[in-house]
Amino acid sequence: MKRVILAGGRGFVGQALAPALLAKGYELVVLGRGAAHRKDGIDYQQWDGKTIGGWASAIEGADAIVNLTGKNMNCRHTLENRREIIRSRVDSVRALGEAIAHCATATKIFVQASGVGYYGDTGDRVADEGAPRGADFPADVCRQWEGAFDALDLRTTRKVVLRLGAVLGRNGGALSVLGKLTRWFMGGAVGNGRQFISWIHVADVVRMFMSALEEPELSGVFNATAPAPVTNGEFMRELRRALHRPWSPSVPAPFARTGAWLMGSEGDLALLSSRCVPRRFLEHGFQFQFPTVRDALANLYNDGDRAPSLQQ
Repeated sequence: MKRVILAGGRGFVGQALAPALLAKGYELVVLGRGAAHRKDGIDYQQWDGKTIGGWASAIEGADAIVNLTGKNMNCRHTLENRREIIRSRVDSVRALGEAIAHCATATKIFVQASGVGYYGDTGDRVADEGAPRGADFPADVCRQWEGAFDALDLRTTRKVVLRLGAVLGRNGGALSVLGKLTRWFMGGAVGNGRQFISWIHVADVVRMFMSALEEPELSGVFNATAPAPVTNGEFMRELRRALHRPWSPSVPAPFARTGAWLMGSEGDLALLSSRCVPRRFLEHGFQFQFPTVRDALANLYNDGDRAPSLQQ
């Protein structure tokens, strides 16, 4: 049985990926901050995301590592939070790399999460994997995150980076706040509503991770987004439609910044434009289960009895 190490697997994406891995017959070890235990066929190992500990023994003989570790960007970007956002990502990559280096046999596959924030504010410009890096804080986070991964000397390990967009799911992700606001009749566009959102259904994200693990020809950087990014105004219109809510007025940018700060988030994040496309996955022939935002939201809110497939 092949063993996969899922670092940071207690988060939203990790909790969706874990059952898919188990369903495919993988032995699964999840690294996280909770106490070590075994539950529902998963071996949970405690780690702090930065230092070598007892968890490192699980790396020996593992076939693959998937690293999702990192402090949530959806917080106030104070100086200390900015430092922790970067540290949590860079330290986890380095710790996993050090653990692999101490193994008699290197892990065959290492799949590292990143974000489409790499491209910065793209405006109306379409960004595929060949687009230049941005110059804002999210772009700098991704630069250091991916830089730490690139620096790992793993010559026999196939390395894949998935730059995730805004992941849509029933139990977390980008809809955890937007869904609530819309249900409360506050589902208007943010600012002028013309900034783009690079989104993806969680089921398609899981299938992308499975592809990265199981298809040996995949290596390098891939955008993990749906093929049709939409503007904030279009996204909120489709969200209101899915939740059967009427038109709502837009939220002026200053009010959006203030409201986000009061809710413990960073207001500028909702005003950045991210118009990214998954060129490399499309070239590889990846078939999206939810290619449009209407399809995705209809599944999440109106088709509750029809669970999406998490398999390839």
